[in-house]
Amino acid sequence: MSREHKKFERLFLFSEVAKQLSFTEAAASLGISRGYLSEQIRQLEKEFARPLLIRTTRSVKLTPQGELILASMSHVKQSLLDLDRQIRHENNSIAGRIKITAPSQFTQRYLLAICSEFQQQHPQISFSLDSSYTTHDLAKSDFDLAIRATNTPPQNMVAKKLFSYQHICCASPQYLNRNGMPQRVTDLTKHECLTATEFTEWPLNGESLPVLSSLSVNDNHMLKSLAIAGQGIIMVPEYLVDKEIASGQLITVLPQVSTVSSATYLMHPQLIHQSARLSRFIEFTLQWIANNLPPSQQAAS
Repeated sequence: MSREHKKFERLFLFSEVAKQLSFTEAAASLGISRGYLSEQIRQLEKEFARPLLIRTTRSVKLTPQGELILASMSHVKQSLLDLDRQIRHENNSIAGRIKITAPSQFTQRYLLAICSEFQQQHPQISFSLDSSYTTHDLAKSDFDLAIRATNTPPQNMVAKKLFSYQHICCASPQYLNRNGMPQRVTDLTKHECLTATEFTEWPLNGESLPVLSSLSVNDNHMLKSLAIAGQGIIMVPEYLVDKEIASGQLITVLPQVSTVSSATYLMHPQLIHQSARLSRFIEFTLQWIANNLPPSQQAAS
């Protein structure tokens, strides 16, 4: 490997250490040994004849020269990512891989079906799905598209609204038969309310109701399963439980009460030349959602 290539590698390794401020975490992220990483950083400092890191037994800090390299390498990585996107999308064939990040509830309710039907029409397309609640920075990651629940899509992204939705409270007939149907918001304090881990309050009628749940789960699908099993009342996006409500597995609680509303957007970075596969998939998704929305969401979109 030439000296220039090796130095370029060391600069990339350094940028990861500088970002993590930890040799251990950077080595794990890069999939290399800590010893190899430390040696490459020492060699880089030797080449620059300047210390780039201030190391103590408990922490790693950047010197001014280290901060300069980190800022410069951030621009280099962004340029390489933009170049990769442009090359991957510079074609007119409906073929190749589309990388999407989306919330798991949207993935299970809609996205898997969308991808399956699109592949039936275009067999040379493949998908890579990140189904999670991690908000990836699309400007710095290699995802082609993201599905986000938000009322304020980022201004540096191209964002297309898929639909609006409300959160609703619901429970199983078995639970309501045992415990009675709440008639007022304050009645919920006497019920078993199952919550997402990060929510300790439910926004109802413009106010926040403290919810002391005996069970919190960081996944709405698990909450839905618990509600169907008669374990309590949940508050989730309407589109997550519309089928269960239609079939009678769940019953809407306090339907007259207003809850938080949000919107779901499909978004992607601005591209000078968008590939045929990506533009066709975006068109397909917008049309599929419009054709398959429940009536309540069609009215809200």
